[in-house]
Amino acid sequence: MLTFLGIIVILVGVLSLLLKPLFKNASILNWFNTKRSVQIIVIGVVLSVVTGTFFYAEPGTAYAVQYPWGGQKAVFRQGIHTKMWGRLIPIQFELPIKYVIPGSDGELGEQSEYANVDAAKYWAFSDAVKARIATSVVISINTEDETQFLSVADRNKTEENLMRSRIIPNIDQSIKNTCKLMDAQDYISGQASDFDRYFKDQLENGMYVLEEYVANESREIIGDSNVVRTVVNNEGKQKRFRIKKVDGEPVREKGNSLGAYGLTVIQAVVTEIDWEETFDNRLQLQKEEVAQTQLEKQQAEREFYRAQKEKARGEAEKAAERARLEKEQIQKTIAAETEAKVAEFNLVKEKKQFEVEKFKAQSKKVAADAEAYQNAKLVNAGLTPQERAEWDYKTAVGVAGQLKSLNLPEIFIEGGSSNKNSDNLLQSLIGADLAKKMLESKQK
Repeated sequence: MLTFLGIIVILVGVLSLLLKPLFKNASILNWFNTKRSVQIIVIGVVLSVVTGTFFYAEPGTAYAVQYPWGGQKAVFRQGIHTKMWGRLIPIQFELPIKYVIPGSDGELGEQSEYANVDAAKYWAFSDAVKARIATSVVISINTEDETQFLSVADRNKTEENLMRSRIIPNIDQSIKNTCKLMDAQDYISGQASDFDRYFKDQLENGMYVLEEYVANESREIIGDSNVVRTVVNNEGKQKRFRIKKVDGEPVREKGNSLGAYGLTVIQAVVTEIDWEETFDNRLQLQKEEVAQTQLEKQQAEREFYRAQKEKARGEAEKAAERARLEKEQIQKTIAAETEAKVAEFNLVKEKKQFEVEKFKAQSKKVAADAEAYQNAKLVNAGLTPQERAEWDYKTAVGVAGQLKSLNLPEIFIEGGSSNKNSDNLLQSLIGADLAKKMLESKQK
């Protein structure tokens, strides 16, 4: 701009010198004289020299300076630098390139002087479904290797040519190859991230070499195990492509890579896809079908959980009834065990009582035996005549009382007539009855 202004100033000074003699009466030329014209020419020369010698490097922009004598240099820092009337090739550090889907009025949205914005193109997926794909790509130049940068600048001449002849064709080829690798249905079913990955990888490292293949079609078996017939639909068979690989690595086209120009892909994403109308209609039908399926699934789940609830309720009631019966069983068992324990305790008590009574009886017997023994001793020891008379009296009284209460048989038959024997028999009967009475009194 300053160089152009310097040339204009020089031309004004030269014209004033040439036109002054020819139009002496022109009032517009009265101000100009030879001295002023020369001054104007000198100012123009100074402006041209200064602007041709120096230039201002804007921030975020790299410059390739090509000198008239054939030399060149790269400038990556902002500020004032010398160019010595050389040619400048400015290239931004990062080149934003966007494909956008036009609005209803055909506008591409907000524009920027630093970004290249174009309308998105239609691309066909492997199932022949077409869509406009909006992408956002940011390419970075190499500011570390000066030689490579100067080579790229020298071969492409301008930043615009670099984008139009190198970067944008690679973007288009990457989108085209990536669309061949999947169906539109695959994209909307979860392979969108794969699309972005393939897209960026091809931009940075080179285009994939694709190979055609025939997908294994499912065969429908008709018939029994003895006679099997398969039906394969060969109509409408479409071409399928995949990445050609050698030793597990993808084969790439040689010389078709942004990396060869020292360019790095900072960003490469698909921002939006505008499907063709027929596919949109199909998607709408699929959405309605999915919604209906989800509704039926929810209803089925509701019925399932309702059945589970009823089942759980039945199990709860069964558990409650089982608990009640077990409680009753436990109560009855405890009652029976308690009764058995009480009976066992009573039995032990009776046994102890029996032993106590037995020991009491034995004690009484021992005491009676002792008393009888004492009496016998007293008798054997001898009594005085008065004591014996008293003892005989008591014995006679006792015998009389016993005889009074003695129940003898009303009829008694005895063989023989010996008086001695009759006396012995009577004495035996009386003695037996007395012994019986004494025994009963002792037991009491």
